[in-house]
Amino acid sequence: MMNRLRIPWLVLGAVLVMPLALAGPDRPTEFTNQGGITNTRHNMTQRSATGTDLLAGAPNSGGAGIMDSSRNNYGEVCVYCHTPHGANTNAAAPLWNRTLPTSTVYQTYNTLNTSSLTQTVSQPGAASLPCLSCHDGQQAVDAIINMPGSGRYKAVPDTAFLNTWPSPSGSHDGLNNVGCLACHNPSAPGFAVTAGDFTIFAIGTDLRNDHPVGVNYPTASGASTDWKAPSGSVTRGSVVTTFFDENSNSRMDKGDIRLYGTGSDSRVECASCHDPHGVPSGGAGSTFLPTFLRKTNTGSAVCLTCHNK
Repeated sequence: MMNRLRIPWLVLGAVLVMPLALAGPDRPTEFTNQGGITNTRHNMTQRSATGTDLLAGAPNSGGAGIMDSSRNNYGEVCVYCHTPHGANTNAAAPLWNRTLPTSTVYQTYNTLNTSSLTQTVSQPGAASLPCLSCHDGQQAVDAIINMPGSGRYKAVPDTAFLNTWPSPSGSHDGLNNVGCLACHNPSAPGFAVTAGDFTIFAIGTDLRNDHPVGVNYPTASGASTDWKAPSGSVTRGSVVTTFFDENSNSRMDKGDIRLYGTGSDSRVECASCHDPHGVPSGGAGSTFLPTFLRKTNTGSAVCLTCHNK
């Protein structure tokens, strides 16, 4: 049966119509969000899982014909973040293929006039900066340091370097108002019906309206406090990463909320609650949790993992 949530144009007889369910400000993703990162929006090659470009009508393009004018299509899903050779050695993320943003550009949560914040907030840490290298909108999504093939490496990519790709894009856009959001937004000049709304994913450099990252987790936790105590830990060198071992298997699984050790503190970072590769909502083959969450937030379950309310 045709899935109306992913097929915006239906043919009834000889008439092409659009379902009313898709007349709103956003259109559903074409990706299945199952199986692997290839089938999610973190697949920057923009190859739809359905094999159909619903905007251009071309088979196996998944919007790539339009997206290719805004980013290099390297044809490899992983390369937008990772590289087997020439990785950024300054990044704690494995085999990282991008430069990290300058952390001091961020406005952090502690600058708000709030009496509810009791812990120290630092600039985003090693488990947040890789995420922000795209989501803060400062760098192009295709700004990688090691392109596929031989002899295409530059530690700090620029437009001239990105244009050395055999089929370079016309522009190299970031997740900002003059780049991706020029189309992926629900208001003019965006294309609300044919392009998904990405505004919620464009975090920018002002982090004051998001959950704090780089914030210390209270050392006083457990019964009679406002904070739950992590039940598991992983030690690498002098750094201890703690996690909430909800299935009691003594392993830090993809679905476990975690706190990143710095050597002296445990901190909440972007990856504390989000896994960029996706976490199944149930058993094998199930749909990934929305917004790459590590666990469902039904009933505020993500919040209540740490907060004792």
